[in-house]
Amino acid sequence: MPSKVVKVLDLGRMDYKTAWDYQEQLFSAKLSLKSANRDLSPENQHPITHELLFVEHPHVYTLGKSGKPEHLLLDEAGLKAAEATYHKINRGGDITYHGPGQLVVYPILDLEQFKTDIHWYMRSLEETVIQTIAYWGIKGERYTGFTGVWLNPEEDAKARKICAMGVRTSRWITMHGIALNVNTNMRYFDHIVPCGIDNKSVASMATEIGEVVPMVTVKAQFQQAFSQVFEVELT
Repeated sequence: MPSKVVKVLDLGRMDYKTAWDYQEQLFSAKLSLKSANRDLSPENQHPITHELLFVEHPHVYTLGKSGKPEHLLLDEAGLKAAEATYHKINRGGDITYHGPGQLVVYPILDLEQFKTDIHWYMRSLEETVIQTIAYWGIKGERYTGFTGVWLNPEEDAKARKICAMGVRTSRWITMHGIALNVNTNMRYFDHIVPCGIDNKSVASMATEIGEVVPMVTVKAQFQQAFSQVFEVELT
C-alpha cells in the first residue's frame, strides 16, 4: 500500500488571485514547518502534509518569471473586452491562459518525501496527464525540448499542446502545476503566444474527440493516474 497520503481539495470555480493566495498559504506553512523541524529530533518533528488542488478559473492570462510581456497580445482595453485579467506570477515558464472548461491542478507536495528531482517531478506530472487523456483514446506524448503534453509531436507541422505546465519549488516544496484543456474556449489562446512558442498550436480534449467531455470524469481519471504515478493514497 502507498505510504504517502495526499489530500484532494476541489476549489470549484475560483478567481485566480484567490487561488494563488491559497497556494501561497499552504506553501509558506510547509516551509515554516521545515524550518522548525531542523531544530527538532526526528520523533518530535511536525508532519508535512501534501495537497492536490483542483480548480477552474475565470478568464485569466498568467506570465511566468521567464516570460516576455509582449507575448500577451492584448492591451488593457482588449483585456476588458475579453473579460479577462492578467497576472505576472512566480512560476517558471512563459505566458498561458486559464479559463472555464480547463482543468487546473496545483500539487502542493514535499518532494523530499518523494524524490528530490525536478526533472522526475515534471515528467511524472506529464505521465499523469498522458494516462488521464488516454481514457478517451487521446494519445498524449512528450515533445523533445518542450514541457507539457503534446499531440502528434513527431510531425512538427501538426504538433499541438493539450496541457501546459509551470511550477515553483523552494526547499523541495512545490506549487503551481498543470492546465489541461478539456472543454476550453480555444479562441482565448489567439490573444497570446502560448508558452512563448509562436509556431505551434494548442488543442483541447473536446476538439480532439468532437464532443463535450464531463469534467467530473476527467478529475476522477486524473486522480487515479496521479495515485498510480506518484504511488500515493488520495483522500
